[in-house]
Amino acid sequence: MSLFTGILRGSFHRNTTDRTMRRQVLLFISILYFSTVIGQFSYSIPEEMPKGSFVGDIAQDLGLDVKRLKSGKARIYTGDGAEYIELNKERGVLLVKDRIDRELICAQTSPCALHFQVILENPMEFYSVTVEVTDINDNDPIFKRGEMKFRISESAVAGTVFVLEQAMDLDVGVNGLQSYLLNPTDNFMLRLQNQADGSKMVEMVLQKPLDREKQDHLSLVLTAVDGGEPQLSGTVQININVLDSNDNAPVFTQKIYKSTLRENSLAGTAVIVVSASDLDEGSNGKISYAILNSDDASEIFDINRETGEVKLVGSTDFEKKRQYQIHVQASDEGGLTDSSKVMVEILDTNDNIPAINVMSKSSVLTEDIQPGTVVTIVNIQDPDSGENGKVQCYINKNIPFSISSTSNNFFSIMTDSELDRETASEYNITVTCSDEGVPSLSSSVTLTLQISDVNDNAPVFERSSYEAYIVENNTPGLSIFTVKARDADWNQNARVSYILEDSSVNGVPVSSYVSVSADSGVIHAVRSFDYEQIKDFQFRVKAQDGGSPPLSSNVTVKILIQDQNDNPPQVLYPVQTGGSLVAEMVPRSADVGYLVTKVVAVDVDSGQNAWLSYKLQKATDRALFEVGLQNGEIRTIRQVTDKDAVKQRLTVIVEDNGQPSRSATVIVNVAVADSFPEVLSEFTDFTHDKEYNDNLTFYLVLALAVVSFLFITCLVVIISVKIYRWRQSRILYHSSLPVIPYYPPRYSDTLGTGTLQHVYNYEVCRTTDSRKSDCKFGRAGSQNVLIMDPSSTGTMQRIQSEKSILDEPDSPLEVRI
Repeated sequence: MSLFTGILRGSFHRNTTDRTMRRQVLLFISILYFSTVIGQFSYSIPEEMPKGSFVGDIAQDLGLDVKRLKSGKARIYTGDGAEYIELNKERGVLLVKDRIDRELICAQTSPCALHFQVILENPMEFYSVTVEVTDINDNDPIFKRGEMKFRISESAVAGTVFVLEQAMDLDVGVNGLQSYLLNPTDNFMLRLQNQADGSKMVEMVLQKPLDREKQDHLSLVLTAVDGGEPQLSGTVQININVLDSNDNAPVFTQKIYKSTLRENSLAGTAVIVVSASDLDEGSNGKISYAILNSDDASEIFDINRETGEVKLVGSTDFEKKRQYQIHVQASDEGGLTDSSKVMVEILDTNDNIPAINVMSKSSVLTEDIQPGTVVTIVNIQDPDSGENGKVQCYINKNIPFSISSTSNNFFSIMTDSELDRETASEYNITVTCSDEGVPSLSSSVTLTLQISDVNDNAPVFERSSYEAYIVENNTPGLSIFTVKARDADWNQNARVSYILEDSSVNGVPVSSYVSVSADSGVIHAVRSFDYEQIKDFQFRVKAQDGGSPPLSSNVTVKILIQDQNDNPPQVLYPVQTGGSLVAEMVPRSADVGYLVTKVVAVDVDSGQNAWLSYKLQKATDRALFEVGLQNGEIRTIRQVTDKDAVKQRLTVIVEDNGQPSRSATVIVNVAVADSFPEVLSEFTDFTHDKEYNDNLTFYLVLALAVVSFLFITCLVVIISVKIYRWRQSRILYHSSLPVIPYYPPRYSDTLGTGTLQHVYNYEVCRTTDSRKSDCKFGRAGSQNVLIMDPSSTGTMQRIQSEKSILDEPDSPLEVRI
């Protein structure tokens, strides 16, 4: 209702009962109602309203709250036109901003309307508004010339027509020029003819012949009257000189001439040539041409008075006026005239480039903005017509934006897909608009949009997992490794902190093993590591950015402890005892390659630090035995003979392959004999010979020194041997019998990591004559082990106490340890 009230207020600004006015208002209301339905808002006001006059309640008509007008920064956009209407955001109404002169704005165009848009932001909205400016009768009809002069022959017959100058009235419609009055009307009458452009041609028709002898001069008054209230008029004086008889008037070959002319043609361009003929001769038949127009056509076109050629002397603009009517008069010397009309149609040329006006834009966008969001609205103005005025706009490719036409001459630029600041932080959108003329004209404008960051990227480690190595026995606090994560975001959202996640290693918190620098990601060792206790462990490191909320990612770090050669080899077999003597027995019938025993050693280190090699460092007889370099097996390298000493002492060194190498030494005692009694006497005091030194070089030097005493030495040795054997026989008879264990060689060889089985079997047989006692040896793999302990003097007594058992055949005493 407020919208209709505004219309009625403008339409009925004066109390009139004119039926024509009512029909126009009803027609406008119906048009307005249809426009409202399709989203157009229209108002009607008369021209010349004072500044601040009420136009319409735009807030109520749009269904908006006044607060929305304020928050949306509502404003009026008129393009390149002047602003005659202003928006009062406090009241939500449209007011007259400046004096509105309908004749200045629209000239003869009717209806006359102001078109503008009401724009709101946040969110962006715009509405098209049309304000029709109605005419008031504020202009008098006027004649361009102060007087009109005619020379009319007295011979002019009744019905002769004289074309009069038309009056100009800037008002339109009912307020425009309506009629003419001629006074006096004794000889002439007026005749009006409607033209195609709506104007009326005024003709003065001779209705009573003139008589120069009675009256050679006539003075008439032509009055132009409009239809406004109050009625306005304008007058011009018509002076007529009556000439002598000239009975033939000029006649144009055509009543209407038509021609076309391209706009912006150069001055001097020929438009058309008009032609008239006169049957009279002499001065009465000499024709001159003239243009009768009183409008702007008389300033744009000129005619050659003698040839009738019409030329362009001014400039034409299709966008301002598309057709000109030139009234041409041909007159002879006798004063007779004829008139014709030249219709000049102006052809459009594509002489206007599209004008791009950015109505509103957002200079900064967040990267999480939704696709389809309008970021900019542009208005395109091209005053050309037809194909020359059709404009298409497009933007540069390969950017996540699109452009579409929202309404006539309005284009919206919106996001076409999701934005990613990490891919592009700024976009330069070049809007290019081209018309469809030939050749096409175009213009462009570049808009710059900044993309602000959103914390949408979690830190990403350079690797999916890390492995780091550290040598055991490290110094606490040593830097092991550095993890690195990168965040594609910007500023605070890309600040990465490193956090050691809580976990445990062998039941101990991982923080007691390593620590992580929060800023640099450097991993430090908290303690010194021992490869033999822990070989590797893993934990997780979290990288967290400084966004809100923060984003994070995890990575697994595995620490591998590298071995150092910090442990010497350990000999498992033969076992080195403090008071007992362990001996391996080799029969004198042993062949080459006979397996005497095997040195078993392990190294708790790993890798090449645990690769063991066995070497024979010292030996009583180096020509008899050898040691396997890799397996530690002691074998004979020749046939055993009777000349070989019963007791053999081998020193085997076990070395690892570390840098530097570590080693261990083991002494292996070997008894070369076929039976136990044979070796018993030799090994009784064997334990007293622990200081035995088999440095062959030393004995060679000593032998050279005492070569002169060789004979005496031999005698001493023979005597010593005899005494020694006698003492051995006595000891065997009176003292306890040594326990001879044998070791089943069933130990497992697992690359130096095996262990020996600790089960030993003993069989002892005794007779009344100890010298001839037989000892049974449990044999396994032809390997015998002899253990002699001089401190065990009570062994034989225990055996004698069990004489009843020993004297029974096939009843050996078996002792298991």
